[in-house]
Amino acid sequence: MKKYHVYGIGAALVDTEIQVQDSELKQMGVEKGLMTLVDEARQQALLDSLEGHLVHSRQASGGSACNSVVAAAYFGASGYYSCKVANDAHGDFFLQDIRAAGVDSNFDLNRDPGTTGKCLVLISPDAERSMNTHLGISAELSIKELNESALADSEYYYMEGYLVTSDSGRTAAIRGREVAEQNGVKTALSFSDPGMVEFFRDGLSDMLGGGVDLLFCNEAEALQWAGSNSLHEAVTAIKEVAKQFAITLGAKGALVYDGEQLHEIAPHRVSAVDTNGAGDMFAGAFLYAISHGRSHAEAGKLASRAAAEVVSHYGPRLPGPLHAELRREILGA
Repeated sequence: MKKYHVYGIGAALVDTEIQVQDSELKQMGVEKGLMTLVDEARQQALLDSLEGHLVHSRQASGGSACNSVVAAAYFGASGYYSCKVANDAHGDFFLQDIRAAGVDSNFDLNRDPGTTGKCLVLISPDAERSMNTHLGISAELSIKELNESALADSEYYYMEGYLVTSDSGRTAAIRGREVAEQNGVKTALSFSDPGMVEFFRDGLSDMLGGGVDLLFCNEAEALQWAGSNSLHEAVTAIKEVAKQFAITLGAKGALVYDGEQLHEIAPHRVSAVDTNGAGDMFAGAFLYAISHGRSHAEAGKLASRAAAEVVSHYGPRLPGPLHAELRREILGA
């Protein structure tokens, strides 16, 4: 038996969530619904302009793959996360937060001076999230942060698509995939954001290599990958790069392919207040279920239910005890 169910690699960010109006997004020149990479000065300028909102802000460790690995851990999976944080207060906060969730990491590596990555998450009244991310030292994530022995002792190796924007991060993700393939570890990738597919397609192709075992994406990313407005054509295109996949469809549920059969996963109707972390939660819940012997259809049902629950809360995470409640509700375990 492997030590870890899920080994993830990705950005290490400290998220600050703030509720804003659409008019404020326009005034600040923020593109709604997308993740935009910004420098530290731009991020600070945004924070300064939102000074009156900060009393209502929420802070948590984040990063797409981090959210997924933490979610899987709260459901009952064993997880490891490779990342890079600086020797600063935000780095301390990040590592303490994932340790508290039961996720192992490269805690003992000597941390370099610098600035830990931060993500400013702006939540509109329609629950859409617009992210302005300063990667900080996370942009320097490299092969040095890989723990190849822990990776080899894992069931799944999970990469976030955001790593495609960093040469060293992309190289580390690819090296991790190679180690996984050499050691019989199943590989998984999330496209992460439509912008990653639109502007970094070649890099994502390099991360996919000869194809991954499992791919996560949403409908917009799937259509962008296929260069089509047809979901049927998108499914066909994704089958060329992944043995199995899950396409989230928002309020329409999800499509899950188990390698032989396409399953339609029914949506769960909720009143959404914050869509930040929905896709991350879906992937984390799915990875938990699939690594614990559940079928793809069962994994899809748990993931869909968990993603619906997370959008009805502020922030990309759920309270710890709620994971067990959802697990019992959907899986009876």
